[in-house]
Amino acid sequence: MSRKGKIIYKVVTAAFVVATLVLAIYIIVNGLGLSRELDFGAGAYYYADIPDFEKYTGEGAYNSRLPLWAAIVLFLAWGFLMWKLWKWVDRRGQKGEKDEKED
Repeated sequence: MSRKGKIIYKVVTAAFVVATLVLAIYIIVNGLGLSRELDFGAGAYYYADIPDFEKYTGEGAYNSRLPLWAAIVLFLAWGFLMWKLWKWVDRRGQKGEKDEKED
């Protein structure tokens, strides 16, 4: 990778990290994704503590034109694609390390 390409890569990576942090802070500050009736404070992510948790995850709780099996297949496909992307990024990183050692 050329020097200019490395600089562009670093700038894009830094911009992505900053944007991710800003969005995470925005989500936390505005409490997006939380159920107001289930305010357990910092432990809200411990699903075992939520009373009647089944009513939030049962078949009746999922209302969509997309069947549940299709959502599961899409979730698994997304996971597979992200795994392949991670392997590709990892290979490129190792290749970049070899190039730097040769310089």
